[in-house]
Amino acid sequence: MNEPILLPRDIAHQPQDWADLQRAVSLLEAPTITARMANLVGTPLEFAVSRLPTAVSSRIHGAVQAALYKAVQGALMSMDNTPGKSASTRWHKLAAATSGAVGGAFGFAALLIELPVSTTIMMRAVADVARSEGFDLADMSTRQACLEVFALGGNAKSDDASETGYYLARGFTADVVRHLSAELAGRVVTGRNLTLGVAPKEAGKLLAKLVEKVAGRFGVVITEKFAAQAVPIVGAATGAALNTMFTDYYQDVARGHFIVRRLERKYGEDVVQACYQRIAQG
Repeated sequence: MNEPILLPRDIAHQPQDWADLQRAVSLLEAPTITARMANLVGTPLEFAVSRLPTAVSSRIHGAVQAALYKAVQGALMSMDNTPGKSASTRWHKLAAATSGAVGGAFGFAALLIELPVSTTIMMRAVADVARSEGFDLADMSTRQACLEVFALGGNAKSDDASETGYYLARGFTADVVRHLSAELAGRVVTGRNLTLGVAPKEAGKLLAKLVEKVAGRFGVVITEKFAAQAVPIVGAATGAALNTMFTDYYQDVARGHFIVRRLERKYGEDVVQACYQRIAQG
């Protein structure tokens, strides 16, 4: 008989932190946004996506990259940087629903206008959660973590859907940051969190490159969203519902993600990951 895995005393004996980690696991290991879209629209998304012309998919991915970069630059810099301030989740959902209604009513042409708006709203929602968990929005590592949320929400098909899905998906951005930092700064960044030892100009290049990589994943999800909205008789109502669902989903992912990062700052990454996997395995 296998011996039980013993949990580290420093976190297992802190009821609030343990409860927070349990909440994070439940949020981060929930059904994906693609599964939720399929349940809402009631059509196979793979088929809908396959019907989109290649030129349309390419334009969507290009628009996603531009929207993400503008969002991470503008949304975070324009927000009140008060770590610990409560998040305004309802306002962001309402704003996203309004922009989604426009996109659903007018199709692809409206998507290219609506996408930067809705992406900025979602980025603000994510940053709002980060701030409420005590993170400094002016910190480059916080911006990286906000971008990570969009990569976590758009897992590649090769990602493991098991109990360690969160850390596998998070490893994607860790690898990207490690290689980009080595390329731009001539040094390797170790660990999951980015510590920049480069000039602001190089930091800007790193952010742009990270956006490009994350956009590859987020673009897949947005393409599926557009395909779902393109289904006949979907219209503005479903466009609004999809955007509300997107914002709600990324707020949940952000909450779980920043709870984990907050606990990692307190207990260390290895301890939190071990406990996370223990909870995820039941």
